[in-house]
Amino acid sequence: MNFDRTQLENGLTLLGERNPGAKSMAAGYFVRTGSRDETAEVSGVSHFLEHMMFKGSDRRTGEDVNREFDEMGARYNAFTSEENTVYYGAVLPEFQPRVLDLLSDLMRPTLRTDDFDMEKNVILEEIARYQDRPSFTVMDVAREVYFAGHPLGNSVLGSTESIQALSRDQMATYFGRRYAANNLSLVLSGNYDWDAAVAQVRELTASWNAAEAGRELAEPRPQFPVRVITNEKFNRAHIEFVAPGISAQSPDRFAAEIIAEALGAGEGSRLFWALVDPGLAEAARLGHSEEDGAGAFMAYVSCDPERAQEVVDKVREVLATATREGLRPEEVERARRKLASAIVLQGETPFGRLLQVGFDWQYRREIVPIGQTIDEYLAVTTESANALLSRGLFDRLAVVALGPIRDLH
Repeated sequence: MNFDRTQLENGLTLLGERNPGAKSMAAGYFVRTGSRDETAEVSGVSHFLEHMMFKGSDRRTGEDVNREFDEMGARYNAFTSEENTVYYGAVLPEFQPRVLDLLSDLMRPTLRTDDFDMEKNVILEEIARYQDRPSFTVMDVAREVYFAGHPLGNSVLGSTESIQALSRDQMATYFGRRYAANNLSLVLSGNYDWDAAVAQVRELTASWNAAEAGRELAEPRPQFPVRVITNEKFNRAHIEFVAPGISAQSPDRFAAEIIAEALGAGEGSRLFWALVDPGLAEAARLGHSEEDGAGAFMAYVSCDPERAQEVVDKVREVLATATREGLRPEEVERARRKLASAIVLQGETPFGRLLQVGFDWQYRREIVPIGQTIDEYLAVTTESANALLSRGLFDRLAVVALGPIRDLH
């Protein structure tokens, strides 16, 4: 592998992991913006703007954008999270100039008023659809109550009210600040031509502005309530648990993922054996979310409403036992190998490596070879995982339950 990086005069960073033996290449613009960077007045604007980016530019219509991706046979899409918005495409190497031109053009949309008004209805429909997805709703509410006013508790979709009130000019103002060249990174992976990419992108982005696009990094002050949202239209109880986690910048993040895998992987974990295997719950999983300067463990369980309190008690018991007694060496070994294998399998294609390379840069301003990442997971010992557990991360849990239930404690 070869690693490339440069910064253009306008502040745009280009970086990549080059593999001359690959049969494809991938490229993506990583924008350091998401719901965390929104005020209440523009809640949901980052996700709405992601949709608008595909509506065309001064050079292309929205139909042109989709047609050109298809003509290249590209695998392409975009997504928005609490902290990042990413636009990407994977193509054969001969389409490198074309995909870079198209992706760069996406980054400077016209934001036509007619498109804005039409897409607003699409976003409102999406919010309505997600309100019928209890696992999503309960997670959204759990983040809100746990982060308790901190920007990390902002909803990615926003609300029906915030989207209805949002204006095209508010979006344009947000775009001008958050999509400034110095707040974007263009990431390449696979079999690409670095010199050609730099020359082309320098010309394509010469007019892009720089702007102050900082991020509020105040430390969260989590809250640990138990909240029940009674909704009789659902026939199951959907329960989310949130506990303090590890930031994306902390070296302990690898141990945190090992802990989450051992305690809450879909199969073979402690929560699986305690809840799913005996039939107490249909699903039980625990994951770790590493974020900019913060982090959270988040567990989700679905079960019969009549057994909701029993499930809550069992989750607390499993996590308390792990805190008190620690993980066993064989649990740590399984978790290490599963996570390392997942990194290898994902990284076998340029498209799979793109997000890994991009997020290493977004959060830590480093390009990390895949072997080094694997070594970090394999270096987690039973002692280091249990040392992290012993810090009492699971001593308090925020609990949010949604469904035909009335009370929990």
